[in-house]
Amino acid sequence: MGKKILGIDPGSRTTGYAILEEVNTSYSANICDVIRMDQMKEHTERLQFIFDQVTGLIRKHKPDECAIETPVYGVDPLAMLKLGRAQAAAILAITNEGLPVTEYYPKAVKKAITGNGNSSKQQVAFMLEKLVQLPEKKLPDDATDALGVAWCHLTQSGMPSSNKHSNKMHQNNRKSSWAQFVEENPGRTKKH
Repeated sequence: MGKKILGIDPGSRTTGYAILEEVNTSYSANICDVIRMDQMKEHTERLQFIFDQVTGLIRKHKPDECAIETPVYGVDPLAMLKLGRAQAAAILAITNEGLPVTEYYPKAVKKAITGNGNSSKQQVAFMLEKLVQLPEKKLPDDATDALGVAWCHLTQSGMPSSNKHSNKMHQNNRKSSWAQFVEENPGRTKKH
């Protein structure tokens, strides 16, 4: 039996989640959706809701591992603070259930899927459709992002080498020294 990975794309109004299941060399994600908090006025109420919903997902679906995207950019400092809090609420729910969680930067997620850390959301979604058996319905963007985080974690944690084509880079994609450092030091990914 393979792994079951919960991927999370945290947001203060919409948090995406996906459960990626690996069975032999086949991958499926029948559970991909979003936690919506648009109608909640208080930020603290949203944080509690994220915590409760992620706890419920873990208890219901029993993933082996969890992965979460790290927010890294933003023009508005208050928005970044809220994103960081949303991520913290999800991480706390995960660690409270005794599961390991790993953070991934958006560029690392995109690179794991397409081979290019600067890929568009459409390119990432297109590749995920080719790599993973998905539900029939169209996935919300945040759910697709969460699935991307789970896929990135799968590739970083020992996916069969016959399927590691996403690590190959086109010759025109030059790596920055930081990207090269991250690739050469996968064990230095931040874990909680």
